[in-house]
Amino acid sequence: MQTRKLGKQGLEVSAIGFGCMGLNFGYGHSATKDEAINLIRSAVEQGVTLFDTAEVYGPYTNEEIVGEALAPYRHNVVIATKFGFNIQDGKMAGVNSRPEQIRKAVEGSLKRLNIETIDLLYQHRVDPNVPIEDVAGTVKDLISEGKAMYFGLSEAGAQTIRKAHAVQPLSALQSEYSLWTRKPEEEIIPTLEELVIGLIPYSPLGKGFLTGKLENADLKDNDFRKILPRFTPEAMKANQDLVDLLNVVASEKNATPAQIALVWLLAQKPWIAPIPGTTKLHRLTENNAAANITLTQNDLSELESVLSKINVEGERYPEHLQKMVGL
Repeated sequence: MQTRKLGKQGLEVSAIGFGCMGLNFGYGHSATKDEAINLIRSAVEQGVTLFDTAEVYGPYTNEEIVGEALAPYRHNVVIATKFGFNIQDGKMAGVNSRPEQIRKAVEGSLKRLNIETIDLLYQHRVDPNVPIEDVAGTVKDLISEGKAMYFGLSEAGAQTIRKAHAVQPLSALQSEYSLWTRKPEEEIIPTLEELVIGLIPYSPLGKGFLTGKLENADLKDNDFRKILPRFTPEAMKANQDLVDLLNVVASEKNATPAQIALVWLLAQKPWIAPIPGTTKLHRLTENNAAANITLTQNDLSELESVLSKINVEGERYPEHLQKMVGL
């Protein structure tokens, strides 16, 4: 698989990474530990080098799985994890990026991942009560101490990115970006391009919707998509036009809708590396194969002309979560 350089600090990752969250968190179903480890190792064998986790996934257990799975390949992969939440009684309990909390989180992540250095360390969500300069300064110290190598933010706004970058240069921003979440194009992507910071889109397949497999799916009660405005039956029906478009393009390219969604992202900028996730080996293989598909400039222009006429129904998150992004 081809690689992509993110930022100016030396970070290089596979064009398509692997989002590990869904292995045992968030989607109402989990792979067994052995299944998850085998899937991660299959991803390595297919050329994936970027693996994304966080202390809050589980909480904690996702990092343990990732650490065990990647132990044999430690020097050939990039392990990304995140700090930034209080965790109480096994649940997220508000943001917390106080310097002492960052250090506590990093020590825990290092132990669970069984590594000496976190390759890419993100602030998971901006903490409005802690100046971003203090966060960046703490990460800068951790980098100098050898406990982290590269710095990233997740779902931060442009001004926050600039302020953090001035203290400790950022290598990557992780934010939701896909065919049905294009707001980053307004201000975030131009800012990243100006500052030479990579973009790692999470949910590049629209949390499964863009695969075309969720049209009539019955989401489980403990699937977090149940609380998302875009996954109401009405919104899913309204957004079906987007899936129909992907099906048309996919049939022309002898590909799948998921592959077209990923190729579209890869075509936007050479410093974008999406991190789709799955619990199924055949989906992993399908996603990674997207790196070998090409959309011509004419293909992209035709796709854009149709996309411009499609209005996506529903917000990304309910209000209490939506107000945590773009700070």
